[in-house]
Amino acid sequence: MKYLKYSIALSFLFLLLDSCKKGKSIPPAPPSNLEVNANISTDGSGKVTFTSTADNTVSFTYEFGDGVIKTVSSGMIDYIYTKAGSNTYTVTVTATNYSSQSTKKSVNITVNVILAVPTLVWSDEFNIDGPPDPTKWGYDIGTGGNGWGNNELEYYTNRPENAIVENGVLKIKAIKESYGGSAYTSARILSKDKLDFTYGKVEIKAKLPAGVGTWPATWMLGSDINTVSWPACGEIDIMEHRGSELNKIFGTLHYPGRSGGNADGNTIVISNATTAFHIYSLNWTASSIQISVDDQLYHTVINSGSIPFNHNFFFIMNLAIGGGFAGNVDPAFTTDSLEVDYIRLYK
Repeated sequence: MKYLKYSIALSFLFLLLDSCKKGKSIPPAPPSNLEVNANISTDGSGKVTFTSTADNTVSFTYEFGDGVIKTVSSGMIDYIYTKAGSNTYTVTVTATNYSSQSTKKSVNITVNVILAVPTLVWSDEFNIDGPPDPTKWGYDIGTGGNGWGNNELEYYTNRPENAIVENGVLKIKAIKESYGGSAYTSARILSKDKLDFTYGKVEIKAKLPAGVGTWPATWMLGSDINTVSWPACGEIDIMEHRGSELNKIFGTLHYPGRSGGNADGNTIVISNATTAFHIYSLNWTASSIQISVDDQLYHTVINSGSIPFNHNFFFIMNLAIGGGFAGNVDPAFTTDSLEVDYIRLYK
């Protein structure tokens, strides 16, 4: 009987120990079998499609060999190299599991980038004093209730008080005045129905207003906006600035899934944006959309058929007051201007 009790107790102890072993956490397996493949475009665009696979992995971090680092979960990513000529890069991929264990692999790739010499196909140099050239520019007139919104406070007019060419410079002027039920006036000019285009290089030489509450913008909208509406038409903001953050330049794309507060954009801080002219530029191709200031690239988006940037767009230049982006207006504000020396389109 004592033996039976001893056997039962011993069996219970073994079961308890076995249960404890089963309950013990097992460390995760580290990433393994990492493979990295690069599909390099042969059209001189600099585009490379990377595809990486690995076991026991939740993310892949790419070091592209030119100082840029990006992390993705799927292992697939497109990247555009911009340095002209044939250049070799060492690309390092780090596969990481959910416990932050990782493994790395490097590959060497050679990318050929051909920079075509662009040809000027359209421009406005603003060399003739008076209203903006009516063969190139029309006006949006009215308040945000007309459909462009953003809770802006100005009334857009076509008056020379708000848009005028003087001494070789276009001046879009915001004025504190009661007009059309609004407390401010300004102008918004556009090339819709006069010029639209697909792909090209755009340069806009401009000096920006400094007043708190000002919101200057040089940008583009898809020409099909009247049929598909926004953001399905696509929007390219070549330059935006707000007086509450002087010298911080915004370059942004809006499209379905990436619009409004979730837009696809980046920023750069420059010097003297409100006291000197700078060149704000867009390089738009079937492969990529690149936004720069004074030839300093700060935002790139890979172009494809899945986003609406492969059809005609038109230009818009305006100076808004207040609204969701610009914020509160300085009570002492009276007037300020967006000044444009030229806008040029190259192909």
